Amino acid sequence: MASPTKRTTVYLDPDLHKALRLKAVALSRSVSELINDAVRWYIAEDAEDIAAFEERLKEPLIGYDEMVKRLKKDGRI
Repeated sequence: MASPTKRTTVYLDPDLHKALRLKAVALSRSVSELINDAVRWYIAEDAEDIAAFEERLKEPLIGYDEMVKRLKKDGRI
């Protein structure tokens, strides 16, 4: 059984809409499927960033001067 969907109106730049329609035809998929995939990817990227921040919460904080010293020591600046 297909999952329920929600209808919405999205206004796209005409050139973007045309490119999206052409891509959908080339992939034998609907424009809605492509937009859903793009939104999922965009949201997942944010979730990855949040997870990375949460992983580093327990790391000790260092000051700006200390960070610059470490970067110079490592040859990064």
